[in-house]
Amino acid sequence: MNTFWILLEQMELFVIYILAGVMLVKSGLFNRESLQPISKFVLRMGLPMLIFTNIINGVERNILLHSGSVLMSAFLFYVAMFFISMGVARLFHVKGKQAQIYQTMSMFGNIGFMGIPIITSIYPENGILYVSVFSIVDQLFLWTLGVKLTAPEGEGKFEPKKLVNPASVGIVVALFMILTGLKLPVLLNTALQKIGSTATPLAMIYLGGIFACVPMKNGLRRGELYGIIFAKMLLVPVVMYMIMGFFGMAADMRMTISLIAGMPVMASIAMMVTPSDSEYAMGGIFITTIGSLVTLPFVCFILQSI
Repeated sequence: MNTFWILLEQMELFVIYILAGVMLVKSGLFNRESLQPISKFVLRMGLPMLIFTNIINGVERNILLHSGSVLMSAFLFYVAMFFISMGVARLFHVKGKQAQIYQTMSMFGNIGFMGIPIITSIYPENGILYVSVFSIVDQLFLWTLGVKLTAPEGEGKFEPKKLVNPASVGIVVALFMILTGLKLPVLLNTALQKIGSTATPLAMIYLGGIFACVPMKNGLRRGELYGIIFAKMLLVPVVMYMIMGFFGMAADMRMTISLIAGMPVMASIAMMVTPSDSEYAMGGIFITTIGSLVTLPFVCFILQSI
């Protein structure tokens, strides 16, 4: 099965999970408050275990030592998206605090909830390493520039402790184990893998439930949110893929970074903004997540044709 069909299968699974979340809320079994423990479990245990076990079980030491180009690509991506998002915001006449939130949504994609399961299904051996290395830069920008852009006026001071979270700890420990050759006991490894495997369905069920809780009509009418789909989720991944090919980067690395670049808006941005801005952020998350069900397979198809 080639890359396109693997990705398409993942997107179909996401649709099922999202619909399950919608049904749980519409049937009255869950509400916005009761969904929060699911989010906390995914962010604090499920996702870190997914990252950790995939790295220690699928990454080779020599590949890790030659992943510097992923770091550089990630850094250049965020610098470029900062200025691209600023230009698109001006094009759509988005001003003030909303312009800053718009930049944040344009820059930071849903790597944890969607990127990791997609990439690991396509490239089960080295894909998780590329995602994890990319995530190091992602987290650095998120908790510095991202915090500054989403915080109320006069706030947004960088706190280094925010860089220390379960996911970042999982990445560091896993990379240390790869470099030193340490191995987990088989039983413990299996248990952690099973915990990690719950992250993706629960994350998408959570998103589906949140979508069912929040009115999205106002967001659907905002043209600038569709600008994120065009610029970040369609144009940038294709351009990045061609640029990386010019520099001779490996095909799997190019595809991984390009698909990560094309991810929809990061779900946690809605939690970072003030309550008065949360509906705007949720509109961006909703529109880009639904749009990604089409754009990610389309981008993958185009990249395979280049």
